[in-house]
Amino acid sequence: MNSKTNSVILDVRDLTKRFGGFTAVKDLTFQVKRGEVFGFLGPNGAGKTTTMRIVTCFIPATEGKIEVAGIDTTADDLEIRKKLGYLPENNPLYNDMLVLEYLKFVGELRGLGGSRLNSRIDEMFQVCGLTKMAYRQIGKLSKGYRQRVGLAQAMIHDPELLILDEPMSGLDPNQIVEIRSLIKKLGREKTVIYCSHILSEVSATCSRILIINDGRPVATGTAEELTSRSTSGNRYFMRLRGDKTAIEGKLPSVAGVSTATVEADAGDYVEARVVSEHNDDIGEALFQCAVNNGWSLAELRRETASLEDVFTQLTRG
Repeated sequence: MNSKTNSVILDVRDLTKRFGGFTAVKDLTFQVKRGEVFGFLGPNGAGKTTTMRIVTCFIPATEGKIEVAGIDTTADDLEIRKKLGYLPENNPLYNDMLVLEYLKFVGELRGLGGSRLNSRIDEMFQVCGLTKMAYRQIGKLSKGYRQRVGLAQAMIHDPELLILDEPMSGLDPNQIVEIRSLIKKLGREKTVIYCSHILSEVSATCSRILIINDGRPVATGTAEELTSRSTSGNRYFMRLRGDKTAIEGKLPSVAGVSTATVEADAGDYVEARVVSEHNDDIGEALFQCAVNNGWSLAELRRETASLEDVFTQLTRG
């Protein structure tokens, strides 16, 4: 196995999955490199969960080829399962069990025992912040702590690849911050695939992102690369001192301006948000408009498209 192959932990080629007459995934191809926190995005029904169920050997592909750590999933699915940790959207917990009892149970299912099992449980308590919860009943834990237990069960056997499907689902803002921090920490030691439609979390956590829609890939790259390729034009923020009505009338006449929204702020200034109809920079033209009309310009800045903007373009267009 060459060094290029060694750098790839997951290789998906021409993946297609059909359920009767419905095709959920269509000719999907992508790779995940070792050490990445890889964001796998798409709207509900795009095929994210179906793809991960195929990767984790829960269901077979209709067509295509998948390799995990160089092993074909159709050749040795048991060996594949040893290399994967999986936290599905519906956290697989037994609410009547104690946290320690549950992790011991999962570890034994994974083939661990004796000192090795005890060592891994202790490590999961430390990594996932569960030490004080060892003898708490899972059903009585907060949603945030149940997610931590789910992460611990996914990692108990020290997998090479960790797959998280909507790990922030149902969490409050404080719990999201906690789990985000934990995922970043895990990403320093593991390869992580993070499936979600919470774009702010993916942007803050992932080193590379793949967006799919209708079962097909539509864009891939870092968050910065994706937003820089946005075809939604440019956005500008202006803070000016001048007659609000005059500003509302003049800004839309600047060449390239698509829309201009003007609002009075709490002081003597007005704030304008301008959207261009193309990707050319019209900042200089906006500045000249202010000068020509005698407006005092306190601020002019260009705002880049957000990942949400890119996602909407790609999945609704």
